[in-house]
Amino acid sequence: MKNAREPTYSFVILTLILIVIDTILAWASVSITPTVAGGTVSWLFFAVAFMILFTLWFGWYGAIAAYVGTLVGSGLMVSDVLNQHPLVAVVWAIAGLFQVLIPLAAVRSFGVNLSMENPRDYTYILLFGVVINNLIGAAWAAWTLSLAEPGGMMTVFSAWFIGNAVVCLFIVPIGLKLFTPKMEKNRLFIRNYWD
Repeated sequence: MKNAREPTYSFVILTLILIVIDTILAWASVSITPTVAGGTVSWLFFAVAFMILFTLWFGWYGAIAAYVGTLVGSGLMVSDVLNQHPLVAVVWAIAGLFQVLIPLAAVRSFGVNLSMENPRDYTYILLFGVVINNLIGAAWAAWTLSLAEPGGMMTVFSAWFIGNAVVCLFIVPIGLKLFTPKMEKNRLFIRNYWD
């Protein structure tokens, strides 16, 4: 008998849908809001909050979508610098992966209830889903962008960190509180990393 949680074509379709959503959100984030570093880094990168939510709900399927969405939507589609340096773009987009995998690992390791039912849950989400993940993502992005375009590392770092942290602070905890109970009932909800 087939295991109901075994990855099937449903997870492939889910991943493709999330890639499209993440790419559109990433493109909109850097196209609509003010940017630095040649249009690559947005002061309000609202896509990251949704990437984190998708990864917390759909595990590595959401993380794969976050990487591709970052690479294509906020990198190759809008940045002349990253278009001219595609290998740097591939490495640069790992920042998006860090930003979603750090909260995923923390949530799974510390047994955080994604329905945000107590202060402990909020503490872990704020620490790993707003601060630490965005610090590491900003540092990685600033460093890798400096490989293609020297200078401006602090501007990139501060824009990336501030823009992402502010957005995550408002969207991630509220999104988890409001939508996790519904998402947990969905058969595509992932309780670990791949399930």
